[in-house]
Amino acid sequence: MHAPAQDQDLRWMQRAIDLSALCPPAVGAYSVGAVIIGEDGTEMASGYSRATGPHEHAEEVALAQLAPDDPRLAEATIYSTLEPCSQRRASRTPCAQRILKAGIPRVVIAWREPSLFVDNCVGYEQLVQAGVTVVELPELMAAAKAANSHLEGLS
Repeated sequence: MHAPAQDQDLRWMQRAIDLSALCPPAVGAYSVGAVIIGEDGTEMASGYSRATGPHEHAEEVALAQLAPDDPRLAEATIYSTLEPCSQRRASRTPCAQRILKAGIPRVVIAWREPSLFVDNCVGYEQLVQAGVTVVELPELMAAAKAANSHLEGLS
């Protein structure tokens, strides 16, 4: 029973990784891809960092394509190549909070945010504490990092 879910997770994370490659590189920002998948296994929305503006995060771009009260979000999964952020610059809502507000019950990530720009990202912990199921796919971490080769000091 777990293998099909794992196969789907790998498939959709690969889609998110492909999206991250479309990000315009930015010296002070990660290149991230995100895909929101409905309970029926179909893609509801997708996005990548800076797709619609210089400060937009991938999850933010994807969520903006859906109505905030879309009932499908209550059964959806969001795939993000990087742990959803827990901190943003003033007046911008962190992605972990956006996911919680949308009511998405499951998040799949390829890697946790290193302390390159933020000393202590706790998006993973915030989601888990709120009852969200968070799955990590470490086998795709290197592929997710590849879109960020423009960043110095990334380990």
